[in-house]
Amino acid sequence: MYVKTAVCVAVTPPADNVTQDGLEIAFSLRMHLCTMSECDPGDSRNGLGWDLHEELQVSTTFRNRTTANHLRSFSTTATRRAIEMETVNTTARLQKLRELMRQHKVDLYIVPSEDAHSSEYIARTDARREFISGFTGSAGTAVVSLDKAALATDGRYFNQASKQLDGNWELLKQGLQDVPTWQEWTADQSAPGDGQSGKVVGVDPTIITAPDAKKLQDKIKKKGGKELVAIAQNLVDQVWGADKPSRPNEPARVLGQEYAGRKFQDKIEELRKELDKKKAVAFVVSMLDEIAWLFNMRGNDIPYNPVFFSYAVVTPTIVTLYIDESKLDEKAKAHLMGVTIRPYEEIFSDIASLANSDKESPADASAAPKKKYLVSTKASWALQRALGGESNVDEVRSPVGDAKAIKNPTELEGMRACHIRDGAALTEFFAWLEDELITKQTKLDEVQAADKLEQIRSKHDKYMGLSFDTISSTGENAAVIHYKPEPGACSIIDPSKVYLCDSGAQYLDGTTDTTRTLHFGEPTAMEKESYTLVLKGHIALDQAIFPKGTSGFALDTLARQYLWQNGLEYRHGTGHGIGSYLNVHEGPIGIGTRIQYSEVPLAVGNVISNEPGYYEDGKFGVRIENVIMVKEAATRHRFGEKPYFGFEHVTMTPMCRKLVDGSLLTPAEKQWIDAYHAEVLEKTGKFFQEDPRTLAWLKRECAPY
Repeated sequence: MYVKTAVCVAVTPPADNVTQDGLEIAFSLRMHLCTMSECDPGDSRNGLGWDLHEELQVSTTFRNRTTANHLRSFSTTATRRAIEMETVNTTARLQKLRELMRQHKVDLYIVPSEDAHSSEYIARTDARREFISGFTGSAGTAVVSLDKAALATDGRYFNQASKQLDGNWELLKQGLQDVPTWQEWTADQSAPGDGQSGKVVGVDPTIITAPDAKKLQDKIKKKGGKELVAIAQNLVDQVWGADKPSRPNEPARVLGQEYAGRKFQDKIEELRKELDKKKAVAFVVSMLDEIAWLFNMRGNDIPYNPVFFSYAVVTPTIVTLYIDESKLDEKAKAHLMGVTIRPYEEIFSDIASLANSDKESPADASAAPKKKYLVSTKASWALQRALGGESNVDEVRSPVGDAKAIKNPTELEGMRACHIRDGAALTEFFAWLEDELITKQTKLDEVQAADKLEQIRSKHDKYMGLSFDTISSTGENAAVIHYKPEPGACSIIDPSKVYLCDSGAQYLDGTTDTTRTLHFGEPTAMEKESYTLVLKGHIALDQAIFPKGTSGFALDTLARQYLWQNGLEYRHGTGHGIGSYLNVHEGPIGIGTRIQYSEVPLAVGNVISNEPGYYEDGKFGVRIENVIMVKEAATRHRFGEKPYFGFEHVTMTPMCRKLVDGSLLTPAEKQWIDAYHAEVLEKTGKFFQEDPRTLAWLKRECAPY
C-alpha cells in the first residue's frame, strides 16, 4: 500500500460568466485535499479509496489559448501534484438518452468514437462517445441499454478508462480472455429475455461503417435479437443540445507542388484506371485524409490533422468535391478548376439520385454486367444505404489510401528534412529540461514542459503545429500509454523518476512522431532492464531485412522478442503508418498483431513508426519510437529473383544513455547505437553552434560506447 497527497476538484461553471470573446470562463472550484490509498482495483468508482482531509473554496479563470495550428483546452498557472483524471457523473446524460431511446422504440444504442468519415481524431462536435461516457481516450465504443452501459476500449486505455468511467459503466477490456467484444456484448443484451421478444439496437448510420453494421446485424440475429435500425437524428446530439460545439469551418489551403510532388489531376487519372479495372460507376471518397491528399489541399477542421470536412465522387468523366464553398479562397478555386463544387450536406441526396438514375437505365442495358459504386471499407452505412444498399456497392480497401501510403520521392525527402529539424527541436528541449530540473532545481509540471517543447518546435522552418497532443509524463503517469496531461491536472516532473515524452509536429514537408524515455536521476535496475530490452527490440526491427510481400504482422515479433524472453509484453501495436503533412496515424499499413496488418505487405515508400515499449502500472513506462521508411535492401543473394526490403530511420534524436544497461547489449547492438548517434550528431549538431549548452548535451548523449 502507498499513500500520497492528491487534490480532487469539483468544477461548477456559472452560465452568466461565460463570454465568447477570448473564450474566457470563470469557474468556482471546490478543492478537496485528500490522501489516496491503494485499494481493490475492482472498486466500482475508480479503484481508489479517498479519505477527506481538508476542503477549501477557490475561484479561478481558465482561458482558451490558440497555438499555431490547434486549440488547447485551457491554460492555468496553477501547478498541482498528482491530480487524478476527472470522472464525469453521467447519470443525467444517460437518463436523457434512455428517454430518447424509448421514444424511438430502441432497446440498445451504439455510440462509436468516430465521425462520419471514420476519423480517428475528431472535431469536438463529434466527440459523442466522450460526452456520454466521460472517457476521453481516442479509441472505444459505448453501448447503452435501458438499464446498463458498457464502454469497450483496447489495452492502451485500460488504466485511463478505469479512472475516468463512473459507476454507471462497465469497462470491456478488449483483447483480454473471456471479455466480450462490444459487438458480442450488444448481441447478448439484445437476446430475448423471459417472456420477451428480441431487442432492437439503434445507431446513427453515418458514424458506423457498412461492414461493421453488417457484422453487428449478423451477431444480433444469431442471438435472437430483433434488428439493427438506422436512426437518422443522432440521439447523443439531442442529449448534448445547445452545448454541443459547432462544426469547424476553417479554410482549405492548396499544398504546393514542391511539397506534394505530384499534380492532383495525375492522381485522379490513376484512380480512374482503378475504376476501369473494376468496371465501376464511381468511387465515393469519404476519408478526410484521402481527400486532402487526392486534391493536394490541407485544412484545419480537426485538431492536429490538416484535413477539411468534405466528400468526393470520382467518375470516369466528372470529379465532384462536396465542401462548404466558403472554405475556398480564389487560389483554391483556381487550383480546383475543372472540379465540380457542391455543398457538403448534399452528398447523400446526390449519390441517392445518382443511384436511382442508374436503376432507371434502359432495359437493354441489363444484358451487360451490372456496374457498381466503389466505396472504402471504412465508408459509412449511411453512404451504402444512399447508394442503394449492398447489391449496388463494392466495398474495397481504398485505392486512394493505398496510393497515399506509398510516398513519392518529394514526400520522402520532405520526411527526411523535417525529422532533422524536429530532432534538433527535441534535443534542445531535452537539454533545456535537464538544465532546469537538475542545475536550476526548477519545479516544472508536465504541461509546462510540453508547452516549452511546442515553443521550441515553432521556431523551426515550415512548422505548422503539433501532430497530436504531446504525451509529457513523469513516473507512474508514463505507464498510461496515451496519457494526456492537462493544465492544473498534471504532475510535477520528478527528476528521480522516468520521464516519457511522445510528441510530433506537422511541417509543410512532413509529419513527425517521436518518443523518448529519459531519466535525470538514478534509474532503478528494473527501469534500466526494461529500457534496454525495449531498445534491443527497437534495434532488431530497425535492422530487419525481409522479402517483398512481407507484412507488418510478420515483423511484429522482432520488436517484442527480448521482452518475451523475460516474461514482459506491451499492449499496443509496434508501428503505424504516418502521413506526409497529414494524419500521424495512417493506414492501411502497420506493424502489430491486428489481423488487418497481415493483409497489406510493406512496400518501398511506406513510412511507418517503430515503437516498442513496456509499462508497469503505478510505477513507470518506457517507449522508444523512431520513424522509419521502407527501402530496397542490397542482399548477397536474391532467392526467386524477389526484391528484399529494409528500413531507413529518419528520426534524429539521441537515446538515453543513463537508462541503458550495457551488459544486456551485444557488440553489434552497441555498434548500431554508436552509428545512430554519430548520424544524429552530424545532422543536428549544426543547429547548436551558438548554443553551447545544447551542443554539450548532444555530444555527451552521442558519445560512442
